[in-house]
Amino acid sequence: MIFRRDREQDPRVVNDPNRLPPGQVLTLKWPVLSYGSPPRYDMARWRLRLYGEVDAPATLTWDEVRKLPVTAITADMHCVTTWSRLDNNWEGVAFKDLVARVKPRSTATHVIAHCAADYTTSLPVEILADDDVLLAYRHDGAELTPDHGGPLRLVVRLEGLEWVEHDRLGFWERNGYNNAADPWKEERYW
Repeated sequence: MIFRRDREQDPRVVNDPNRLPPGQVLTLKWPVLSYGSPPRYDMARWRLRLYGEVDAPATLTWDEVRKLPVTAITADMHCVTTWSRLDNNWEGVAFKDLVARVKPRSTATHVIAHCAADYTTSLPVEILADDDVLLAYRHDGAELTPDHGGPLRLVVRLEGLEWVEHDRLGFWERNGYNNAADPWKEERYW
């Protein structure tokens, strides 16, 4: 449940009101909002495909993803539906490490992330190369559940994509959401 008064009472916002974008409401919980029911995967058969304008396409099993170097970040989450949750602790694989692995061509300017239920979104490669972009499998010390995008969620300052299945060098954008969706500029919808 989202309470507007939490914005005024939470000391993180009281001490630094710039942490909450205009029009956002602070929540201490993590709302479950998704397009359809969360998928259930057979992790023995699950694969992450990285392909497109790259010289070294790759397909990784779940075990291979989990053996990659772990990166941890703390980041605020600002949903396009106007809720925000502060100080989320994420663990997973740095997206820039995966980009380096597949060796993108100079013609690769965007990545199309494909998720369950035909959800796709397109993001610029330069944003995904930032140090704070992860393919996360842990949140606040626990494995990501299907309700929150597990097994693998793309964590990027502009979007949080659930149930990532493959990335190719979008769904909501076709249906009225802004391509950038920057909450600091109130870019939620077209």
